[in-house]
Amino acid sequence: MNVLTSKKCEVCEIGAPLLTHEEIDELMPQLKNWIIIETDGVRHLSRTFRFNNFKEALSFTNKVGTLAELEGHHPSITTERGQVTVCWWSRKIKGLHLNDFIMASKTDTLTQPAHEDNAIKNKYRQGLGLGLNFW
Repeated sequence: MNVLTSKKCEVCEIGAPLLTHEEIDELMPQLKNWIIIETDGVRHLSRTFRFNNFKEALSFTNKVGTLAELEGHHPSITTERGQVTVCWWSRKIKGLHLNDFIMASKTDTLTQPAHEDNAIKNKYRQGLGLGLNFW
């Protein structure tokens, strides 16, 4: 398991420091296929996940949404036929925080093989305590 995946998001307040270039350089190798993009001067972590069809893409989108609710940190998600683009950044500080790297790492776990996927589903369902069936 990736070290980032085992961490929990912390509350990010206005004025919290952005990650430095050195911290970002240290964290990026822990992520698979994520890139940094900049929109209106704000850095984001972005990754596009590919799927066979819209149904699979939508299912993944719902998994990311459930994870976001559980952690209290929410991405931008674009769902299209056969692909989903997820962008993480911290809106309050207008840039990248450790929380974004934690969430990107946890997002990667949502694409694991089916036998590993059931354990993740159960963990997030229990964590929400809502008994909801998103997937």
